[in-house]
Amino acid sequence: MSNALEIQIKSLPNSPGVYQYFDANDVIIYVGKAKNLKKRVASYFNKNHENGKTRVLVKKIVSVKHIVVETETDALLLENNLIKKYQPKYNVMLKDDKTYPWICIKKERFPRIFLTRNVVKDGSEYFGPYTSIRTAKALLDLIKELYLLRTCKFDLSKEKVAAKKYKVCLEYHLGNCKAPCENLQSEENYLQDITAIRNIVKGNFKESLEKFSELMQDFAAKMEFEEAQKIKVKLEQLANYQAKSTVVNPSINNVDVFSVISDESFGYVNFFKIANGSIIQSHTSEIKKKLDETDKALLELSIVEIRQRFNSLAKEIYVPFAVDVGDEIKVTIPKVGDKKRIVDLSIRNARYFRQDRFKQMKIVDPDRHAKRIMSQMKSDLRLHEEPRHIECFDNSNIQGTHPVAACVVFRSGKPSKKEYRHYNIKTVVGPDDFASMEEVVFRRYKRLLDEKQPLPQLIIIDGGKGQLSSALKSLDALELRGKIAIIGIAKRLEEIYYPGDSVPLYLDKKSESLKIIQFLRNEAHRFGITLHRNKRSKSAIQSELEQIPSVGKQTITTLLRKFKSAKRVKSATLEELVAEVGNTRAKIIFDYFNKKS
Repeated sequence: MSNALEIQIKSLPNSPGVYQYFDANDVIIYVGKAKNLKKRVASYFNKNHENGKTRVLVKKIVSVKHIVVETETDALLLENNLIKKYQPKYNVMLKDDKTYPWICIKKERFPRIFLTRNVVKDGSEYFGPYTSIRTAKALLDLIKELYLLRTCKFDLSKEKVAAKKYKVCLEYHLGNCKAPCENLQSEENYLQDITAIRNIVKGNFKESLEKFSELMQDFAAKMEFEEAQKIKVKLEQLANYQAKSTVVNPSINNVDVFSVISDESFGYVNFFKIANGSIIQSHTSEIKKKLDETDKALLELSIVEIRQRFNSLAKEIYVPFAVDVGDEIKVTIPKVGDKKRIVDLSIRNARYFRQDRFKQMKIVDPDRHAKRIMSQMKSDLRLHEEPRHIECFDNSNIQGTHPVAACVVFRSGKPSKKEYRHYNIKTVVGPDDFASMEEVVFRRYKRLLDEKQPLPQLIIIDGGKGQLSSALKSLDALELRGKIAIIGIAKRLEEIYYPGDSVPLYLDKKSESLKIIQFLRNEAHRFGITLHRNKRSKSAIQSELEQIPSVGKQTITTLLRKFKSAKRVKSATLEELVAEVGNTRAKIIFDYFNKKS
């Protein structure tokens, strides 16, 4: 497996979707679906395949592309569409018919309703597709239980019905049809039933379920329990059936879908091509920003370029916000329904593409990735140099007990855990965060100066103006003011404070610079809390042993080294205690705990 292919696999998301394998000629040779794209694709290369064709397929794979979808059903349907479109060499060939079933409401007078696998563009309505034929049949059976519809294929035009060309059939005598063929049912009454059925297949069940319930109760009241049970079983099947897919929808045809997301340096534009109600093409472009272009400007430029590249003639596009692309193209901004879900899906694919690029950059060129982030931090925080070495301080105490502090170190945007340091507060009495911060910052940089260690380019203080002012006192005392950049971050609104400036800086919530600062702050808090908890736990253990008269610190240390906890010391036998601390002390400890119990 090549390095490029390995990188692509490592950067795949753990989401449902469809993957496409390409050979050396950039031809699709296989399309597959997966609950988890990363695990599924990696499995092709992590095990020995018994099937010879699979081994040949794996050898020919040069690159892999993927499309993220919402659900496993969406992945199944999208895989079906792509196989029919590209007919990859290593897939089972699928034809345009004989695939998933649809429920059709035929365009005719007194419309018939039936299952079909063949979508014909004659103005009829198609609902689905359904991944389970059993579910589709159950839904159709329920409709027939509720509404008396014709099943014949006669042409029931007004002229032929008026001429009494047809006679009622057995279905009428069995009570399954109201005989519109002999004008015993009006067209208006029939179409009212069709409207109700249309709501059912769209998933609007409220009114219909009430009628189902009434029907079931009527059967039960008439002591027809077998018929009531049949309705109940069908209701349970209906509850389990899945509504129509967001990936395939026959009402959406010959449409282009565009979406965009961006960060400080790049824009990412996703394109879906929809033909005959199916996504048949997906492409995402990365655009490097030259200036501070808006998402609207990026999307408008990309729509024109991508449509030219793929020779798209679609007259309508779906986008997340208004764009100006000329009068010849209809621009739709969906708010609800399937159209909105398709735009949301496009946005998700753009977002995943961006994440993939970052993952690949980290794998291929870690320093380039770090340089990009450091350059961004330098710009966002108005620094004179890139903050390759950052240190963050946090205090930790609960009601003034066991005050401690932590210093965490990041290098090139990543934690350097071997350089993390804990500090016990020595000169401050009581809960004084400001004085504690002053002490810790002084001790940290006094030591670095004494040992002639390199100083950081940026210091971050977890707290607002008060903590920042305290840290500045220490830098002044060490004559480091102006030699190291220092900022404070307040938790509530993530304000960033600078020395001598009362107006805080607010970074964009999506900014990578803010995310790294938050990561530093959270690491410092976590690291400080760890020491604080250990101190409290150790204090609680020792405090009970310290209550024993005539037992000193050395004896307590000896006992804890052997028994590990005060609870085990309490449950130890006299002989076990004698073996560790001698007869006299052992008897004092044993008597203390036994009298107490």
